Amino acid sequence: MERKAAAQRTGVIIFAVLMVLTIVEYFIGAVENPSLVLLFIVALVKAALIVQFFMHVARVWREESH
Repeated sequence: MERKAAAQRTGVIIFAVLMVLTIVEYFIGAVENPSLVLLFIVALVKAALIVQFFMHVARVWREESH
């Protein structure tokens, strides 16, 4: 049960971080001359978080325990 609660807590934290990054991305894009480099960096960070935590790519590299 503790493991499930920790996974849910991690999911909520990652969701909040993605929400903050989306807001940052919006404000970067809303300025007169948006920095494409900053937008690209934010997009890469968001993509990495999604792949790591929601697509469970880390499991691919772990040994299976039976």
